[in-house]
Amino acid sequence: MAALGRQVFDWHRLTPLTWALLTRPTRQLGEQKRTTAFLLCKLMTVSNGGGLEESSFVEAPKCAQKVEHRTGLTQCLLEKQRTVSQENVVSSLLDMGFSDVHVNELLSIQPGTHPQQMLDIISELVLLGLNPEPVCVALKKSPQLLKLPVMQMKKRSSYLRKLGLGEGKLKRVLYCCPEIFTMRQRDIEVIVGVLKEKCLFTIKQVTEILHRCPYVLREDPGELEYKFQYAYFRMGIKHVDIVKTDFLQYSMTKTKQRHVFLERLGRYQTPDKNGQTQVPNPLLKDILRVSEAEFLARTAVSSAEEFEVFKKLLAREEEESEGCMADEKEEEEEEDGEEEQEL
Repeated sequence: MAALGRQVFDWHRLTPLTWALLTRPTRQLGEQKRTTAFLLCKLMTVSNGGGLEESSFVEAPKCAQKVEHRTGLTQCLLEKQRTVSQENVVSSLLDMGFSDVHVNELLSIQPGTHPQQMLDIISELVLLGLNPEPVCVALKKSPQLLKLPVMQMKKRSSYLRKLGLGEGKLKRVLYCCPEIFTMRQRDIEVIVGVLKEKCLFTIKQVTEILHRCPYVLREDPGELEYKFQYAYFRMGIKHVDIVKTDFLQYSMTKTKQRHVFLERLGRYQTPDKNGQTQVPNPLLKDILRVSEAEFLARTAVSSAEEFEVFKKLLAREEEESEGCMADEKEEEEEEDGEEEQEL
């Protein structure tokens, strides 16, 4: 009984010690946090030229206030710098010939754009020969141009000058195909290569095509080559006339429908080797540049009902022709496979 009493007494005596051990980490954690803040303050003092002398923990809040003050001061300086920079940009745009209305429009296109970035992009467009109004129209239509890296813009501008699209010729191109600055240069080079090497246009004619028919930049290279071949071999149109009439800007469907319709009516013939025909062919502008109603009334001299029936028949003929070509291709592949097996 006496032994049991001593054990109980010993347990009560150990209880305060156990709680002291449990609470000690909590106090150490709080002291550790305060120590970290204190060291940060010391480091900031050293970085500002002060010494690493001892300070009381009471100075930590003062240090935090100093940090907040510096942060606010930095933000104020940045805002002031942006304001000054924006004022310089406005002054530069006015010097370039932009009106106050133009400047307000430009500043509202991409509010987050850095003023200097905006000024650099606009300067490149002006150097290419664009006037203030076309610049505003292009940037409103394609605001992503303002996000382009300036170096990329400079390189693309240099490349467009080599293609002959400077000195004001870029206005129509940029209006019709603003992605000329964002699309891959390789894609542009492929289209230019088709026009030069496959279609045999001169460098001057290529420049004229890109200026008059900028939509060709969006064309599939194979379809662009086929469109030229159809005009040159099937319709007998020469290079000069293809350029002058903007032939390449019209869809292949529209061209085929109107051309073949006139052929079957006996109103169009493919010229012979000497460029001669038995009937006078209508001008291209009277075939492609006019509305369908005017084409039927003046050029084809036919009814809309007859033309609609013809378009359905032509579509069916093309489907059957494509099916036959696919079958022939499969047969050729099978024959090639059999020959390889025999070998």
